[in-house]
Amino acid sequence: METLAKYPPYRDLVIVYHSVSDEKLKHVQHLFPYRSSKTFIKDVDELSKAFDFIDWETFLERKTSKNKIGKPNLLLTFDDGYSDFHDVIAPILKQKGIYAINFINPKFIDNKDLMWRCKASLLISKIEENKDLLQQISSFKSLQLNPVVSDIKKNLLSIKFENQNLLDELATFLNIDFKTYLAQNKVYLTTDELLKLKQDGFGISAHGWDHPLYQELSLDGQLDNTQKALDFLENLGLNNDSFAFPFTDFGVKNDFFEKLSKANPRLQYTFGAAGLKLDSRFKNLQRIPLEVENYSAKQVIKNEIIYYNLLKLIGKHRIKLEIISLLR
Repeated sequence: METLAKYPPYRDLVIVYHSVSDEKLKHVQHLFPYRSSKTFIKDVDELSKAFDFIDWETFLERKTSKNKIGKPNLLLTFDDGYSDFHDVIAPILKQKGIYAINFINPKFIDNKDLMWRCKASLLISKIEENKDLLQQISSFKSLQLNPVVSDIKKNLLSIKFENQNLLDELATFLNIDFKTYLAQNKVYLTTDELLKLKQDGFGISAHGWDHPLYQELSLDGQLDNTQKALDFLENLGLNNDSFAFPFTDFGVKNDFFEKLSKANPRLQYTFGAAGLKLDSRFKNLQRIPLEVENYSAKQVIKNEIIYYNLLKLIGKHRIKLEIISLLR
């Protein structure tokens, strides 16, 4: 790993996780392979041998500095504002002196609601556990669902943001209550925990209001969803100088970045999650997702570096953004 650190194409990498838990999390178990606490600690310890974990202020300073001395740097980020960031992750990071930012969706803070994809995962989990539900599923007319778990999983995970009401309808049909699940399970961070995490030195920033897929929104919808989240953070005295796209920034046009920056002069960087790639907008940075099943963080980053260098050989290492000028 020490030799691997010599080869990143640039010296400030940004990595992203969602959850770390030793429990079975029904609301995310079908969405991504989250780490156990033991595996996460192993990830962090291995990465520390080759990289320096840095905080947000150091990251900003490094981006404007040409100093190339020392190890390459890692900025550690998390998405979605899950409660394990306070209960599991922060204690580990505090012990090791490592900073992280959590990009949150304010709509779900204080367990007020469950993100639509989490609803799909929870429904799949409940159906897998209960054969009676499996028998009922074919009677749900709003969706044509075969009583086969693999087909149900594929269909529910393919439901789009704009049709998320179908998940609520199916839950009602199957007598599954999302509010009861939230009452019995602390899924998201609370407002008090956000403020405590800030006091402890961690970053809290914006991930959109309710985790839509941005390419499915109009330009006005993209801007409104983002601004609502940034305003929530500002009102609490939290970070409103960065924003991470839910899912991906794929399909987002230049107009969005220009209008968002104009309305938010404090905004420093936006983040995608396309892996180790350069972006045609130098203040839109791509993060490396580390929750890859059966791969350690070390292996993921190594593979990303190899893949980047292969893409560079054929000129495909930079994400090209469709430029649509506001001045036309």
